Amino acid sequence: MRIATTVFLTDRTIPPVRLARSLEERGFSGLYLPEHTHIPVSRDTPAPMGGELPEMYGRTLDPFVALGQAGAVTERLELGTGITLVAQHDPIGLAKQAATLDHLTGGRLTLGIGYGWNVEEAADHGVEWRTRRELVHDRMALMRALWAPQPTAYTGAFSSVRASSAHPKPARAPRELGAGLPLYGPRTLIGGAAGPKLFAAVADHADGWLPIGGGGLTESLPVLRQVWEAAGRDPKSLQVVPYAVRPSPGKMSHYADLGIEEVVLQLPSAAEPEILRCLDGYAQYL
Repeated sequence: MRIATTVFLTDRTIPPVRLARSLEERGFSGLYLPEHTHIPVSRDTPAPMGGELPEMYGRTLDPFVALGQAGAVTERLELGTGITLVAQHDPIGLAKQAATLDHLTGGRLTLGIGYGWNVEEAADHGVEWRTRRELVHDRMALMRALWAPQPTAYTGAFSSVRASSAHPKPARAPRELGAGLPLYGPRTLIGGAAGPKLFAAVADHADGWLPIGGGGLTESLPVLRQVWEAAGRDPKSLQVVPYAVRPSPGKMSHYADLGIEEVVLQLPSAAEPEILRCLDGYAQYL
């Protein structure tokens, strides 16, 4: 298995350049970074892990800027977002950001996307919570139109774009959706909890799933595979990447038995000495 990492990088943690170099030197396969533009202090939405929301959520670095730094000082390290809050972006601008980062790093970008959990944060971006899934689907379709090799127009329920010259293009070759339709863009994984809506979205317009925490895969993987194949997708092309995992030898062995090819381990949001100690401990899984 490829062993990647994720961390809440902030203005108080190890810098992206130092972390990226340390990961590549030790043989880790990738670095995924989360996204929060801001955390309203009047938030009523419960923290996803329960209790008080850790300070790092409101101090998180912009993932595309930080990954750009990481990509500039590495050659092999895969770079990912975990996850991009697509509903909170202008899709034309996000398509340009993702394509540029993928182009400049030689196709190393994985675009992890999701729907978010913070109602107040999304509201400040003008997002209507009940339709956020449909909004994300619409914006991803617009982005794929801009990533297509020929100028391609798109008109959706929430947004539209004229047939346009839009370069650079993502480096990854097109993949096949059902019915022979092409999937353009960087590798795209959808994060979130197992369920019919999420699995339908994965099969419809992504390369695979980012199951947060990595639990329950024995039960959920067969269901996702059934949905994937029913949509006409190649069974061998499905990618499932357990994300933000707290590893143990037994857990990692279980993933290998399930045919998992990549796991993303959680690092502490901390200064350099603590991060490096954690990486040295995770080296047993490489």
